[in-house]
Amino acid sequence: MANLKIVLTPNAPAPIGPYSQAIDTGSFIFISGQIPLDPITGNIAGNTIQEQTELALNNLKAILAFQSLSVQNLVKATIFIKSMADFPIINSIYEKALDGWKPARSVVEVSCLPKNVMIEIEAIAWR
Repeated sequence: MANLKIVLTPNAPAPIGPYSQAIDTGSFIFISGQIPLDPITGNIAGNTIQEQTELALNNLKAILAFQSLSVQNLVKATIFIKSMADFPIINSIYEKALDGWKPARSVVEVSCLPKNVMIEIEAIAWR
């Protein structure tokens, strides 16, 4: 446990519960689910799946950047969505945001997400 570090950057939303933005193990960064919260106001931003997907990805990237990492360090992502009908839109935005990098990934449709958002993305990155 001595090597584990809590990651907290003001460039991503503060946790809204008893968890960390991420945990750094030294080799891996385990990033908690990122929803489309504006990191400055703490409010949900975006009314469309496009806007919400982009903000969730931006929050994920902010945590990576705080650790001097990029999307090319991602080894696994899990995306939770409220509607599988949104999958093509999400997939297109995700593919563009990752600029050709293709980590392992799961996409799961769920009935409800925190603060009733449309998407949540968690990830694991490697140093």
